[in-house]
Amino acid sequence: MSNGPQVNESRGGPDPILLTLFANRFMSVAEAMGRSLQQTAISTNIKERLDFSCALFAPDGDLVANAPFIPIHLGSMSFAVKYQMNLYGKALKEGDVLMTNSPHAGGSHLPDITIITPVFDTKTKEIIFFTASRGHHADIGGILPGSMPPTSTNIFEEGAEIVSLKIVNDGVFDREGLVEYMVDRPAKYPGSSGCRNIKDVESDLKAQIAANHKGVKLIQAIIDDYGLETVQEYMLHIRKNAENSVRNLLKDVAKRAGTNVLEAVDYLDDGSPICLRVEINEFDGSAALDFSGTGCEVRGNLNAPISVVHSAVIYCMRAMLDLDIPLNAGCLVPVTSTSINIPQRSLLSPSRTAAVCAGNVLTSQRIVDVVLKAFHACAASQGCTNNLTFGAGGKDKDGKHVVGWGYYETIAGGSGAGPGWHGTSGVHTHITNTRIGDVEILERRYPVLIHQFGLRTGTGGRGKWRGGEGVVRDIEILEPMQVSILSERRTRQPYGMEGGGPGGMGRNTWVKQPRAEDGDLPEPEARAMPLQPREINIGGKATVWMGKGDRLVIETPGGGAWGVSEGEEDRMDAYHGHRRAWEPRGSFAERAARQAEF
Repeated sequence: MSNGPQVNESRGGPDPILLTLFANRFMSVAEAMGRSLQQTAISTNIKERLDFSCALFAPDGDLVANAPFIPIHLGSMSFAVKYQMNLYGKALKEGDVLMTNSPHAGGSHLPDITIITPVFDTKTKEIIFFTASRGHHADIGGILPGSMPPTSTNIFEEGAEIVSLKIVNDGVFDREGLVEYMVDRPAKYPGSSGCRNIKDVESDLKAQIAANHKGVKLIQAIIDDYGLETVQEYMLHIRKNAENSVRNLLKDVAKRAGTNVLEAVDYLDDGSPICLRVEINEFDGSAALDFSGTGCEVRGNLNAPISVVHSAVIYCMRAMLDLDIPLNAGCLVPVTSTSINIPQRSLLSPSRTAAVCAGNVLTSQRIVDVVLKAFHACAASQGCTNNLTFGAGGKDKDGKHVVGWGYYETIAGGSGAGPGWHGTSGVHTHITNTRIGDVEILERRYPVLIHQFGLRTGTGGRGKWRGGEGVVRDIEILEPMQVSILSERRTRQPYGMEGGGPGGMGRNTWVKQPRAEDGDLPEPEARAMPLQPREINIGGKATVWMGKGDRLVIETPGGGAWGVSEGEEDRMDAYHGHRRAWEPRGSFAERAARQAEF
């Protein structure tokens, strides 16, 4: 296998027109892959919620280009591609397609399954690119429907783990291997079930394979137009352009901050700290990121694989750039060339069998909060994705497999404000870029009713620039089922900056209908009175067997504010004395508070 192409220095710098053209051509490959995947998938997760990503990778496994999909996927998929390259070496051939989801092999969490397809040179038969797609699958087994169990304490409880499976071998789809990995193996773990609806998963995986094949044909068409040498040379120019942009950003931050050392700390709801120290070399624009001081591995599932940490960092670097360039591996070169120090056996570098399903969706958001806080870019956003799952099926009381179903969605909240803009209300923030399930589709496909879905007034932080408001999602259950919520910012508020107020905390309330079988009987002297539903705060991470008529009311956090209002500022200046803080330009900081716009 090739060690990767090298820039032809004798040609001088890249042609700016060709540089822009190739950046857009590469991105168009990923966009076309995404359209193909959405159109051919059948699940709500991929077809409606758009919880998937497609991207193009260099022969060395580095990210070349993507469309505006899910940042947490895009930053970590390179780890998965490189792992498979090291595993197979030169043994891959045309007609092979690989499948993986293991955090140990570059995955994020188990429901995110990555499909990788090598692209071969039609003449030399060398691998010249990879196309890859990652999609969130609603159920891949585990102890609870939806495969996002709030109570998991090891990875075996979270569903099927696949380090590597050649899902297509020499053009032949391996359905027997898929069933073994997805149904048989996870069901062997005590209390765990295999995939509850393998037909839907299989269909979506075939859609991913087809999307990858679409990308293969498109990149080969570009090579036919320009030649392999030119295509790979401009691939490297694009990566170098991103690297130089981030180096300039780091130099500028150090200059305006008046220091080359930035520090920040924030905490998960359980009190675990995430600490960061950034030391910038203002001469070459590199930076060393040190997460020393971060808490140890946790017993629950808030542990985040190293690939997720890198995803959060590359997202922040890209988001703070006020330039229209594709997200690619070059954005990380100025920090990885120096170091990203992640303490071993911390919650950001957990052991092999640690539970991780929340690390990808919750801890990742806190890493982003810490990085942006260190760079003084904006106030905290909701810091959560409010993961709701419900469903049925799995193992019955006799241990037999029961075909079932699972539903999964993430719920919006408030984004943080910054120097010159208010936060946005009711949006998916930072490294999740998915949609929530549409009410009409949700009610048509699943036994639930939505009583309320709207903004949660008063949860945005107060200040000169206000934080965005969270939302309320009130769901009634129409038939008995297991309902689970996995969320953060239920005990700690999203921080404000420069004197701005914090955002409001979230809350999850079970409105339980009275039932005799649950012992909900009135005292004898009060039996003439009608029984009233109970309102029970179930906390940030809980799973509940809900009966018909029960409701789950999810109230999501707001975003923090930036700065104090004029009247409040005058009062604080008089009391504390005036202090002029360095302020970053809104041009790059504002992009960090929005959703990903790569």
